[in-house]
Amino acid sequence: MNPSELISDFLVTQGIGQQMADLIGLAATIILLLLLAFISYWITKRFMARLIEMVFKRSKNTWDDALVQHGFVQRLSYLMPIIVIYLSADFLLPQQTPAPEFFKRFAMVFFVLAGVWMLDSILLATRDIYSKSDMASRRPIRGYLDAVKIIAYIMAGIFIISILTDKSPWGVLSILGGFTVVLMLVFKDTILGFVASIQLSGNDMIRIGDWIEMPKYGADGDVIEVSINTVKVRNWDKTITTIPTYGLVSDAFKNWRGMSESGGRRIKRAIHIDMSSIKFCTDEMLERFNKFDFIKNYIAEKQDEIIEYNKEHETDTSQLINGRRQTNIGVFRAYTIAYLKNHPKIHQNMTFLVRHLEPTQHGLPVQIYVFSNDQAWANYEAIQADIFDHLLAALPEFGLRVFQNPTGYDFSGWGKN
Repeated sequence: MNPSELISDFLVTQGIGQQMADLIGLAATIILLLLLAFISYWITKRFMARLIEMVFKRSKNTWDDALVQHGFVQRLSYLMPIIVIYLSADFLLPQQTPAPEFFKRFAMVFFVLAGVWMLDSILLATRDIYSKSDMASRRPIRGYLDAVKIIAYIMAGIFIISILTDKSPWGVLSILGGFTVVLMLVFKDTILGFVASIQLSGNDMIRIGDWIEMPKYGADGDVIEVSINTVKVRNWDKTITTIPTYGLVSDAFKNWRGMSESGGRRIKRAIHIDMSSIKFCTDEMLERFNKFDFIKNYIAEKQDEIIEYNKEHETDTSQLINGRRQTNIGVFRAYTIAYLKNHPKIHQNMTFLVRHLEPTQHGLPVQIYVFSNDQAWANYEAIQADIFDHLLAALPEFGLRVFQNPTGYDFSGWGKN
């Protein structure tokens, strides 16, 4: 005889009707059952969970600390009241009522939920532990963990429906199969994101810490998070841009990782020379250029080569246009090369070009195409500015002028002449 029946029989002997006595007995045993569950939960959380946390914190391992941080032990304490309810339902509640079956199913539903919550804690702890490893930036696993979490919650939902309807989980799956199209529409972004995250990780297209540019989404900065649905980018103005994960597969983006790994950062900029200032070098000009430390050897060697060539070809050097001669633009280009070769911040083992581009209405572009050996943005900009500060200031020493459109200052002296 269970406690409910004992209480009911006792109340009948006190003159209370059988129906009312049964109802009071059932209510009392339900309260007793819930009270036992609460006491077991309180004891587990108060003593057992704290003891386990204490042991975990004192151990030298890091994985157990992560489990504690994400509430795994606290969620583990949910199992005790569930087990108490499930095992006590048949003993405390009257068998002729649906109450035992109801509470057993109730306990099984919460058992599934507790299992999913504990799995969630394990996944979060795994993510934290992995994020501290060297592989984390090269192979982010957040997308995979999110996928496992989604699948776990879907399966938990199926098992809960199976428990409540007393049907096989496979039967529930067959019923849900008819809603495949609806599910595909609801979870379209998640499915696309999951596939995209596998492609991004498998092909090593993106890592946390990469600098990427994606103008379509206004992204230009460092990747700070890669998940199954989104990739977060902290832009240089400190704003955060969120990009759909599948957008990085379907659309083009620029990843600057290659530049970072190369050890250099490209400088590609041109000075536009006023072509009317380009001329052959006179002896006086060469004598002055010969005093420039960076190119005095070049001037001497080049001049000896030209004199030998003109003598061999019996050139009439009384006319500047005859034979070979040095030009101020050629000497300036040689000076630029020598200046950059001696610059401590220029990478000497990467592409190194100082070249003429096609002349335009804006003059003759002399392009510098080199790499700095300092990749930090602020330092890179300072190096680039210092180089062009010097070269622009040096132009008049070679009899050259930089091209620029006329301004009001250029026209201000017209009326005075």
